[in-house]
Amino acid sequence: MPRPTPTLAAVLACLLLTACGRDPAPPASSATATGNAATAANAPMEADLARTLREQADFYTFRPLAELPANLAWQDGADLPEFADPAAKKGGTYTTFIADFPRTLRTIGPDATGGIRPFLLDYVEPRFIERHPNLPDAGYPGLTRQWAVDAASATTYYRLDPAARWSDGRPLTTDDVVFTFYFLRSPHLGQPWYNDFYTKNYTKLIVYDRHTFALVHPERKPDLATRFGNFSPYPRHAYADFGPGWIERFQWRNTPKVGAYELRDRDVEKGRALTLTRVKDWWAADKRFFRGRYNFDRFRLEVVRDPDKAVEAFARGNLDAITLGTPKHWYETLPETHPEVAAGRILRFQFFNRVPQPDWGLWINRARAPLDQPDVRVGLHHAVNFDLVCQQFFRGDAVRLQTRSDGYGWRMHPTLRPRPFDPGAARAAFARAGFTQQGADGILADASGRRLSFTVTTGRQDLRDLLPILKQEALKAGVELNLEVLDRTTGFKKTQEKNHEIALVALSRSVELYPRYWELYHGSNAYHDAYTRDGRPTPVATGSVANPAPTQIRTQTNNMTMTFVPELDRLIEAYDRAETLDEVKRLAAQIEELIFADATWINGWSTPFYRGAYWRHVKWPAGFNPMQSRNLEEFFVHWIDPQEQAEVEAARRNGRTFPGGLQRFDQFREP
Repeated sequence: MPRPTPTLAAVLACLLLTACGRDPAPPASSATATGNAATAANAPMEADLARTLREQADFYTFRPLAELPANLAWQDGADLPEFADPAAKKGGTYTTFIADFPRTLRTIGPDATGGIRPFLLDYVEPRFIERHPNLPDAGYPGLTRQWAVDAASATTYYRLDPAARWSDGRPLTTDDVVFTFYFLRSPHLGQPWYNDFYTKNYTKLIVYDRHTFALVHPERKPDLATRFGNFSPYPRHAYADFGPGWIERFQWRNTPKVGAYELRDRDVEKGRALTLTRVKDWWAADKRFFRGRYNFDRFRLEVVRDPDKAVEAFARGNLDAITLGTPKHWYETLPETHPEVAAGRILRFQFFNRVPQPDWGLWINRARAPLDQPDVRVGLHHAVNFDLVCQQFFRGDAVRLQTRSDGYGWRMHPTLRPRPFDPGAARAAFARAGFTQQGADGILADASGRRLSFTVTTGRQDLRDLLPILKQEALKAGVELNLEVLDRTTGFKKTQEKNHEIALVALSRSVELYPRYWELYHGSNAYHDAYTRDGRPTPVATGSVANPAPTQIRTQTNNMTMTFVPELDRLIEAYDRAETLDEVKRLAAQIEELIFADATWINGWSTPFYRGAYWRHVKWPAGFNPMQSRNLEEFFVHWIDPQEQAEVEAARRNGRTFPGGLQRFDQFREP
């Protein structure tokens, strides 16, 4: 997610605005549909949007620009430092890899969270307000040129950058803002997390003209603008046929982008690769916080399913850079003695970042018997030896996660620690659940003969050597762990559809002031029929009746443990309503206690850095990457030096060497 935008006939604009029950704004500056009247009349989305505007007039509000408050303190981030190098060179093709070909080009909906989404949305599409990656809690303009916060009314005001264009040439306007909220709140979307988030966190959208709007929120959050303005819009004109069945229609449809890169149909090589092309004369190329970024003319993503082969492909020069996340690749496959590394043609790096840690661990599906028994889950905590994983597999480079939410600005709970590996304690917990009979193979069973045997599923091929450590140690506690290593897309799909027993997986955490819990642990994100109010289903726990035996499993959500604890749900809702950081911290500690007690997640590991290698023709700003970067490509601050690229290619033929050595960047390392 650009030809100039034709306007709707004035009569349709008046119809939409009058239906909203508000004072009409001038037709040319109102939030009217993009496209012509004939197209709108034949577009099912436009008809449904018009109905939605009428029925939800309390949310979709249209006011004249004269009613914009006059005393607002507008911000534009001009006092903040840049984090890219404005002198970075443009051009060239950068090649990296993805572990599997995507199942869709959609960035939302089933299968849309696979390996391609960051390069179609998260890393490349500007948001209305961006978080500064070196200054926590500071924001800079993305799609806005200015914003203002009225804390008393929990309202953020936005002025869109008039230069912003979609990749098909059409301008970004408040038409797209209106559509985005309609889209994300629509039942046709089929995505409960988006429906919930964009309904409960936004109480009103006020449109003043084509470039000015405001968002009103139910609570006065301490990070109002950067938390709720940090999202990207969708192009209204590209979704005329949005509605029932849209997921299939948009499975392989390329839609216009507002960011630096677009994916063209001819650059989708099914099963093999995808190549992004930088938008010609991209509107934000010279903006303060975008200059020096998105430097490659083409960004190629080749499918390499085996991580070992990916490292080999990099060492042959087929890839420009690579993350070396596993010790095997760092210490054995591409060590400092590798010929290309020793010759200085490949440079290895280690970068210490400061981010909320990915929640690596074992995610237990409590909807599967006997994992629905708390004592079985507690026993598994004591039967899993992640400390040994940190020592052996990670060779001492990783440490055990202490809580579900490590890496934020404070410790979520002052005393919680992982349950230790203790086969005796594990057997005692299993005995409380009735598993007391040990078979000839050493595996515990209950009186009915049901064995403590579970399948551990992961979509990470690079972690396949980690799993045998867990398997061997669990045998000491009378547990059999069967190992299932799938490709990344299939593995993640299985867990999101809740077809796993135990999953070894992690979600990247949003870089925010404090964590989110609803999507991971609220019962309504596990079951459609978790709660009722006045006899009707509701996603809200507070003031509702909890279903003692829900059966309607909600798939394609991040509650992959199927957690449903009404007390926890009410706490999460209170946490989401909290308006002060002190209240957030107090409730977060209580939430972490309940998560710990429910025992559906077994603490895995974390590292305070990422590391990898790049060919020396790939260049970086001073300091390498922003503090809150989670990987090489996230902020797109690197570039290719074509002269040095030619020199390196010649050096590989004639044996020339360069200065080398480990590039270690520890300026952001925690003390």
